[in-house]
Amino acid sequence: MAKIVNSWNDWDPLKRVIVGRCDNSMIPPEEPATSEKVPVDSEMRGMWGLRPLATVERGNECLENLVQILEDRGVVVDRPTPLQWNQAIGTPDFRNDSMMTCMPPRDILLTVGNEIMASANSFRCRYFEYLAYWPLMKQYFDEDPDFLWTQAPRPRLTDASYKHNYYDEKITLEERLVRTANKDFVTTEVEPMWDAADVMRMGKDLFIQHGLTTNRTAMDWFQRYYPEYRVHAVNFPGDPYPIHIDATFVPLRPGLIINNPHRKLPEEQRAIFEANDWQIVEAAQPAHDEPPALCYSSVWLSMNCLVLDPKTVIVEASEVHQQEQMDKLGMNVIPCDLRDAYPFGGGLHCSTADVYREGDCLDYFPNRVKDPTLVRPEMWND
Repeated sequence: MAKIVNSWNDWDPLKRVIVGRCDNSMIPPEEPATSEKVPVDSEMRGMWGLRPLATVERGNECLENLVQILEDRGVVVDRPTPLQWNQAIGTPDFRNDSMMTCMPPRDILLTVGNEIMASANSFRCRYFEYLAYWPLMKQYFDEDPDFLWTQAPRPRLTDASYKHNYYDEKITLEERLVRTANKDFVTTEVEPMWDAADVMRMGKDLFIQHGLTTNRTAMDWFQRYYPEYRVHAVNFPGDPYPIHIDATFVPLRPGLIINNPHRKLPEEQRAIFEANDWQIVEAAQPAHDEPPALCYSSVWLSMNCLVLDPKTVIVEASEVHQQEQMDKLGMNVIPCDLRDAYPFGGGLHCSTADVYREGDCLDYFPNRVKDPTLVRPEMWND
């Protein structure tokens, strides 16, 4: 039987991947976790309902562009099975008027070696999103005897999971930045909550962003679940709406990371990278001043790229500045028209989830130094 699942980082040669779908996608109703994510000046504030059919069709067309590029390069592409996302959902603890989408698999599925784990999302509208991927998980389970199919502990998402009256439309951008710098987010610490897109996999080290979608309790849970890996908590004070690390801190190959110049990794958190000769380069400026219509994400999806191997990267076709920078950094650049899929959950990295990359679990940070990002420093002899 074939080995189907294997991925330890975001740069080893990609051989199999899941690409999302836009079918039946919703603009979800506001809830405690989503309210703070939507900027106060966004046209999305207060909106709810099915996304317009023309945008769904165009979003799927963009995803087909990506599928074609991948398949032309010999990558096996799998697709989720969309649900009727307009259904109301409920548990003993909450009810929500709809779900959302299955366009961004990266938010839901975390691949670590031969394991794919479904996340513990803080958004109530995403509580059952994992079901779109369960047919694929069963296929992998049947075909790969080494595949580990797991689900992180499901959070209850009661009112206790969120800070009351956290959202305030009158708060200024400067005040939001102060709150972010103080690691004051809408989620509480009563249970582990995390999005898979907040986890940056780098062999024996997992760097996890603390923000609106992932809390510190989740990081402690990760360190207990993966005691053989070093789990690091990172944050980016320049981001007033910190959600997902892959439009902020993006590794291209061993030793090279591009960092959003407005969301810099704090100096005190850079020690482990500097001790191991990693270069952190400011990402190029986006080519657009505004995100597409009906889009939650920022213009910095420009740096949300998909690395196919240490020398090859897919970049959104209109992001000419990012393409130029990638070329100067020694990468072969493949442009992909994907911008109209952004509103459904993100860019090239967001819209995919690793299944198989050639390579093993390596230690990219063998030089140990005092590292304030370690979630449990007492576990390591630095």
